[in-house]
Amino acid sequence: MASDIVPIELGLTDGPVYTLWAPRWRDGEDEWEAFLGLDEDLYGFSSVAELVAFVRSDKPNDLDDHPAWEALTTLPAEAFVPRDDRGFDVISVPELAAEEPTPEVIAELEDTLEIVGLIGEVCELIDVTKFFNGNPVLGTVRIGTRNFEGREGAEMWHKVGQIISRKWDDVIDAIEGVVSAPKVSATLTEAAEEELTAADEKAAALAADAADLDDDLDDVPGLDADDLDEDDDEFDDDEADATTDSAEDEEFEEDDSFWGQVGIDPIKIITSTGEYYTLRCYLDDNPIFLGRKGKIFVFDSEGALARYLADDNDTDLSTVSTYQEVQVAATDGSLEVEVYDDNVYVLPGISEDIADGPRRIDRDQLDLAVELLLDAADFADDPSVRDALRPTTPLGFFVSYALDPQPRRLAPSGPFDNEVEAWRAIEHDFEDRLTAK
Repeated sequence: MASDIVPIELGLTDGPVYTLWAPRWRDGEDEWEAFLGLDEDLYGFSSVAELVAFVRSDKPNDLDDHPAWEALTTLPAEAFVPRDDRGFDVISVPELAAEEPTPEVIAELEDTLEIVGLIGEVCELIDVTKFFNGNPVLGTVRIGTRNFEGREGAEMWHKVGQIISRKWDDVIDAIEGVVSAPKVSATLTEAAEEELTAADEKAAALAADAADLDDDLDDVPGLDADDLDEDDDEFDDDEADATTDSAEDEEFEEDDSFWGQVGIDPIKIITSTGEYYTLRCYLDDNPIFLGRKGKIFVFDSEGALARYLADDNDTDLSTVSTYQEVQVAATDGSLEVEVYDDNVYVLPGISEDIADGPRRIDRDQLDLAVELLLDAADFADDPSVRDALRPTTPLGFFVSYALDPQPRRLAPSGPFDNEVEAWRAIEHDFEDRLTAK
C-alpha cells in the first residue's frame, strides 16, 4: 500500500499524455487506489508543464484528499517528469506482444497490462475489465519467461498476441473515452515550462562539463586510459569515504537523543486488534523486547508504556545495562516516548495485498513487517518464522521477489492462496506473542 503519488506517461492515439497515479493506500479501514481525475474523467495532459500547472492550481480532483497531495503541490516541476519505468505505451501493446518473448519484452508488457487493468478497475471501464476477466491466459505474462519456453511456450505466447491483436482496440477506445484535459492557467504553465527548461539546461551543462573534463584529461601528455581509470577509482574511493563519513555523522546526529543514547527504541505495532507500543533493542544483533520468555508486553498508549516503565518490573529488557536510565527517566517524569517512522509496523492489509500479487505490495511496509515478525520469533527462540520465509518456500519466494523484483528474475505465479494462508498463520502466531498490559 504505497503512500506516494507518482507521475506516469500513457502513450495514446494522439500522443503521450501525463497524469498521476496513486498506488494503493489505506485511510482508516478503507483502501483506495486512484488516478488524477474527477468523477468519471481521467485527467491526461499533453505536457508535463500542464500537469504541474494543474497540480498547483488547487482545483478539485480525486487525489486532493490523498495524504501526500499537499506535499506534492510544493515539488519542483522536474519532479513530475515520469521515470523511464513509468512510461506505458498503450498503443504499442500489439506490436510488443508480436515480438520475441525476451525478459525485457515480457516485463514491459506486464507493466503496461497492469497499469491498463488498474485504469479499468478505478474508472470502472467495462470493456477493459471484460478484456482481462474474459482472457485469463493474459495472467501468464506475470510469470516471466518460464511460460513461454519451448514449443508449448511459443504457442502460449502466440495465443497472448492473438487475444491482444483482436481486442486491444476496444481497450484503447475505452480508456481514451474517459481521458480529458481540463484547462489550466497559462501563467502557471509558462512558469512550469521555465522550471523544466532550467532543469534540462542544468543537466546538460553538467554533462558537458563532465565531457570537457574527460577531453582535457585525454590531452594530458603521458596519461592513458589506465591511469585515468586508476585516478577515477581513487577519487571514487575518497568520495565514498567522504559520503560514508557524512552518513555516519548524520546518523549520529539523528541518534543524539535519549533513546539513541540508551540504545533502546520505542516501537509502534498496528495489528488487526489495535495499536500498541513497546520497546526493543539489539544485543549482538539479537532482538530483545520489553517482555519475558518470548512474550512481548504491549500498551495501548505512550503514557501507559511510560507508567509501566516507572515501576520496578522484571523483564528480559531489564538485563540491558541502560535500561535503568529508562526507568529513572520514567520515574522522574522526564521520559518522552517518541516513535520514529521506521519503527512503526503496520500488519493489517498485507495478506490481502499478497493475494493480489507481488507487484501490488508496498515494499517498505512488507519489509518492516518481515523485520518485526522475525525479531519477535527470534526473541522467543522460535525458528518457524525463518523457516516459513526461506526462499525455498512459496511464501518465502513470494516475499523475496516482492522485496527485490527484477525483470530477469522469475516471478511467483498465482493464485497466491497458499502464500496468504502461510502469512496469516505467521501473523496470528505473532499476535499471540503480544501481552497487553
